[in-house]
Amino acid sequence: MIPENYDWLTNLSTRNFQDKSIILIGTGLMAKEYAIAFKKMNIHNVTVISKLEQETTDFSTFDFKILHGGYKKHLPTLAKSDLVVIVTPIPQLLDAAQIAIDSGQTKILIEKPGSLHADELLSFSKQLTNQTVRIGYNRLLYPSFHKLKSIIKEERITSCHFDFTDWVHTIDFKKYTSDVYSRWGISNSLHLISMAMELIGMPKILTPHNFGSLDWHLSGSIFTGSGISEQNIPFSYNADWESAGRWGIELKTTENAYRLIPLEGLFVCHKKSVNWEEIPLDIPYPDVKPGIAEEITAMLTDDKDLGLITLEKASEYNKLAEKILNYK
Repeated sequence: MIPENYDWLTNLSTRNFQDKSIILIGTGLMAKEYAIAFKKMNIHNVTVISKLEQETTDFSTFDFKILHGGYKKHLPTLAKSDLVVIVTPIPQLLDAAQIAIDSGQTKILIEKPGSLHADELLSFSKQLTNQTVRIGYNRLLYPSFHKLKSIIKEERITSCHFDFTDWVHTIDFKKYTSDVYSRWGISNSLHLISMAMELIGMPKILTPHNFGSLDWHLSGSIFTGSGISEQNIPFSYNADWESAGRWGIELKTTENAYRLIPLEGLFVCHKKSVNWEEIPLDIPYPDVKPGIAEEITAMLTDDKDLGLITLEKASEYNKLAEKILNYK
């Protein structure tokens, strides 16, 4: 499991990255979140690679160099940067990473999940030599998550429940290819599932149940199950994509109960009480999407192991999602 680093995370804004260079591949909504983070972190040497000129509309407020024509055209022509961030559609993530490596780049952050298929992640990892490649599970760098990890160092976890019910009504079914939707648990739900696993450990026993189906997700629409983690913590989960709800994690310890609902916040319920109280958090970059500046910092510094997700670990997550969501 990734280590707890709450104190380190909450002091990131004191770091100076003005001399760093970044290549950002992609100009979608998530790419814009990275661009906002670069600006807030005073990183000005940023080259943005866009496939089409009209895709860069939202980047007009950033004083970054923008190259049109796609990563296949431009990556081989660019000098080595301190970091390459890849935020393309999922089917192109590993292809862009491959070309970045072939072009001499050695530090690469690939947006989650890296690939829809576990074997592709493992195959890609086997070719690495001196490169550092990580998968961008930004929620694993939330201050709320690391604050909870700091608490459970002192309190023993007794059980865990998590819910990855999705807001199906908000999904844009014209945005992605059909395989992204048919494996939506990997495309999206792993954000939540990975957080639970990094708190309690991966399952050593798992009993999944799946019910129903959707036109775009034939393997199921309702998912429930339970198990025991490698840390001997019993857990259960639920997701109902036909009903209402939201993502959330609830941990019970020998002292208290804790909730990450919403995931950006942390709440405690003490014994002999039914009231949930919010735990104050220190946020290093309040105007940046949580976890993004933290990921960038972790990739640009070598003095602290934040446990960023490796290709091998991302492959394990994919395999777990295949079991939970009944993927063949």
